Amino acid sequence: MGDPEQDPRDLFDLTGHVACVTGASSGLGRRAAVTLAAAGAYVIGVARRKEALEDLKAEVGVGIETVVADVSNRDDLDTVVAKIAAPFGAPDILIHAAGINTREAADDVTAEGWDQTLALNLSTPFFLSQAFVPTMKSKGWGRIVNFASLQTTRAFPGGIAYGASKGGIAQLTRAMAEAWSSHGIMANAIGPGFFPTELTQAVFGDADRAARNAAQTCVARNGELRDIDGPLLFLCSEASGYVTGQVLMVDGGFTAK
Repeated sequence: MGDPEQDPRDLFDLTGHVACVTGASSGLGRRAAVTLAAAGAYVIGVARRKEALEDLKAEVGVGIETVVADVSNRDDLDTVVAKIAAPFGAPDILIHAAGINTREAADDVTAEGWDQTLALNLSTPFFLSQAFVPTMKSKGWGRIVNFASLQTTRAFPGGIAYGASKGGIAQLTRAMAEAWSSHGIMANAIGPGFFPTELTQAVFGDADRAARNAAQTCVARNGELRDIDGPLLFLCSEASGYVTGQVLMVDGGFTAK
């Protein structure tokens, strides 16, 4: 590792690594699972929907297994961790793509909605990472990729719980880096702009709103799933060996304007 004679293309080769992707049943999580498998990693896709995971497994083929689980249920964490590690060993790449946005206005936020949002979006990335960090430490290598958001730094209507969780992700990412990067574990976050996923159906279902969001970017369009591939591979591979504690906005320049 770190050899100046290394072929630059090898920096992104994930052969031999094991990647766990939560939220792998749809959207950016599913795309992440497919991309990492194509880069050579063994992949464990985790989500609640069995049929969607079976479709993912059929698409990728060899080198992927799936776990049906609610990763926000902390009482079941030990069981989920064991299931994740069973097929290929404990992962050294973690992608925390599972998330929820209840879209409740501030005056209508319920305790249940608040707790559900914070549990999945903020608590799960920490506790699941904490469970696998000892294995990463033993290898002297690991990659943790959290999912931030435009709402990490911007306030959107109906997003107070979601925004609080994603603001917390930025600080969680920095704190993970401070705690674990001296052991070779790089912790970063991707902040997607507007991508067509189940979580953003309300946005893309309104053509005028989608057009306004596209106009707000520097590249004059909303995101496509393929736009996440390069940034994700960078943060999951040897290419990011000196990058940690950062939030990489993949938003077409939305937050630059």
